Amino acid sequence: MHKARYLVFFQYIGTKYCGAVKVPPHQLGKKGVQDHLENAIQRLRPDNPVSLSVSSRTDTGVHALSNSAHFDLRRKNDKLPFTEDILVQALNYHLRTEQIRFCLKFPLSSSFSVSICAITRAHRVPHDFHARFCAQSRTYVYRIALGISHHSLLPITDCDLCWSLRNTELNMDAMHEAAALLVGTHDFSSFRAVNSDMPFKNPVKTLDVVTIQPGNSFAHAHFHREMPFWELTFTSKSFLYKQVRRLTGAMVAVGQGLLSVAQLKKLLEARDSLAYPQGMAAPAHGLFLTRVDYRDTDLQLSEEPLPSTRHSED
Repeated sequence: MHKARYLVFFQYIGTKYCGAVKVPPHQLGKKGVQDHLENAIQRLRPDNPVSLSVSSRTDTGVHALSNSAHFDLRRKNDKLPFTEDILVQALNYHLRTEQIRFCLKFPLSSSFSVSICAITRAHRVPHDFHARFCAQSRTYVYRIALGISHHSLLPITDCDLCWSLRNTELNMDAMHEAAALLVGTHDFSSFRAVNSDMPFKNPVKTLDVVTIQPGNSFAHAHFHREMPFWELTFTSKSFLYKQVRRLTGAMVAVGQGLLSVAQLKKLLEARDSLAYPQGMAAPAHGLFLTRVDYRDTDLQLSEEPLPSTRHSED
């Protein structure tokens, strides 16, 4: 029987989803991105039960330009596996109901459509490959718009896709100093939110990248006024629950003068999630998962799969 394992990369606007992974059945009326992806795969009429393993469990309201997941698929009547291109086309065809159409009155165009969940590429991978445990790094970008006293001042292309602040500027020198403090290996207990997985997760993580750079509105070339945008980028092999949103909130508080770099250092050294100031975490809608990286050798398909030795804690 021709059973194939695929790694797929997918993007989504997280506003309408309850996170990336499947929602428990008792939460009626709620869906995660995984629910829609598995429904699309089932429409291919596989000969095996299909369950996705998602690499990065983004929260409700968080977006992704490149999340990833793996699944096994065996076609009926012993048909050969789908090619990667055909699989992408077929899944996107069945995801077409997950589209929102925005009708905008422009002089030269009447409307455009935006897919809020779509497969971007696929790889056939070895049978011992795991999307979560084989990931070498994950990169998140947090988008911030300044000088926004009311949501109507944002172009609609950025609504629910950034954190809009009334501040017209932030203390960038202090924020860069805070970023340098956070890079490296630390116990990030103070920057994780409490959840059921907390006792089983090692709070020691290594942040390879923490940067602050100027950004842009998605409509910056066409909108009637300019506004400052900033992007905070975080790269690590893995993250704790809500770690990026808590780090972002603390760094913005430093930029606003509400928290000093010395206080941030003290918070990091406290190693206590309850020490994190209530209400300081950045909202979900400004956060994007932009990359999940793998070694090329892990993606290479061989005739005889090696024994699974890759799995370790995310």
